[in-house]
Amino acid sequence: MKRWVYILIAVAVVAAAVIGIVLSRRSRLQSAGAEFQTVEAATGPLTALVGATGSVRANQTATLVFQTSGTVERVRAAIGDRVVEGEELVELASSTLPQQVILAQADLVSAQRALDDLMNSDLAAAQAQLALAQAEDELRDATYNRTVNQQGNRGSAETVDIAEARVVLAQGQAQQMRDIYNRVYGLPESDPNRALALTNYARARDELRSAERTLNWYLGAPNDIDQALFDANVAIAQAKLDNAQREWDRLQDGPDPSDIAAAQARVDAAQASIDLGRVAAPFAGTVTAVEVAPGDVVTPGVVAIGLADLSLLVVDVEVSEVDVNRIEAGQPVSLTFDAIAGRTYQGEVTEIGLAGVAVQGVVNFHVTVEILDADEAIRPSMTAAVNIVVEQIEDVLLVPNRAVRVQDGQRVVYVLRGGELEMVPVVLGASSDTDSQVIDGELQVGDLIVLNPPLVFEQGGPGSFFGQ
Repeated sequence: MKRWVYILIAVAVVAAAVIGIVLSRRSRLQSAGAEFQTVEAATGPLTALVGATGSVRANQTATLVFQTSGTVERVRAAIGDRVVEGEELVELASSTLPQQVILAQADLVSAQRALDDLMNSDLAAAQAQLALAQAEDELRDATYNRTVNQQGNRGSAETVDIAEARVVLAQGQAQQMRDIYNRVYGLPESDPNRALALTNYARARDELRSAERTLNWYLGAPNDIDQALFDANVAIAQAKLDNAQREWDRLQDGPDPSDIAAAQARVDAAQASIDLGRVAAPFAGTVTAVEVAPGDVVTPGVVAIGLADLSLLVVDVEVSEVDVNRIEAGQPVSLTFDAIAGRTYQGEVTEIGLAGVAVQGVVNFHVTVEILDADEAIRPSMTAAVNIVVEQIEDVLLVPNRAVRVQDGQRVVYVLRGGELEMVPVVLGASSDTDSQVIDGELQVGDLIVLNPPLVFEQGGPGSFFGQ
């Protein structure tokens, strides 16, 4: 009898203890729940961002150095000055420049005059036209001379007949003069009749020989030497004509572009030598540094001026390989600066590197962002926090980033359901700096998400605390 009493008493004590523990745990849990910060799970828009930091630089910068030696005569720029392309910033005293730079002034005058003559004078074209006409005449004469000296071309049939008749007449005259001379041959050499007869005979003989040579020339052909000379004269005349024709073709419609280019190159070369004595702005920009003063003696390579185009500022950032494929040119960007409190600037992605750089096993890609509304407060080399908007989505289930924990490699959030704290696994998608998209899991719209869940839980269940 006593045994059953003891058993009932023990059961009652155990039941009371269990009820007490449960009620105590619930009381403490509800008390702890009052300390939790919660937010109701809801849908809404999400702006997905990729964040990075980088430094500001001008889109175009230059460090201008001296190209020759000399003494600084004038400095026409000060830090902060805005200059235009080609504006002279520093000038060296001409008397201290090297000789070749000083003589370049004379070379420039000569080269410029030659260029002006080429562009504005018709003399070269007129000379080319005259040379072409003269070459045509020379070729015509050489060709004619070779043609008429060929066998069969030296005279017409009538000309040959006349030449033959002259030979016959000359032969008769020579024979007659010879007969007369023979009749007085025996007279003394001092006899006038003998001298006259000999003279007439010699003249008749010369006329015969001349007539025979003329006839032979009409009937004959040129020898090898003469033929070679005829051919060479024609070839030379033809070559002169070809050259004259090319020159006329080149000049008849005005100066040849290649001649103009060559003349301009000589002008540019002389001007470049003169420009060695000064430092000029290669582009429009703002002077960022002045390193010389009048009277300084400088040598090639000495820094004179720093220049930057501050009208276009960019920020260079490094983006992880995990995020780089989400970034595209033209995406909007927000930028903030530690040096400029309370101001957010706008920009856009302009360039994305194609090759990554590995540093300590982490691969990053270079991304350039242009600042669209830059003002004078932004200066090169400032550090900027950059947020690139890579995605804009609407009506998705959102969870605050501060509420997400990792449990056994799985992302989870904690919610209050029926006064109990539950661990809910979630699969996240796009994220911003404050929220993330829930693309899978057991989280429901309206769940109370705990923003500050306890750091450690019992192994026995997500709703219990160690020591509770």
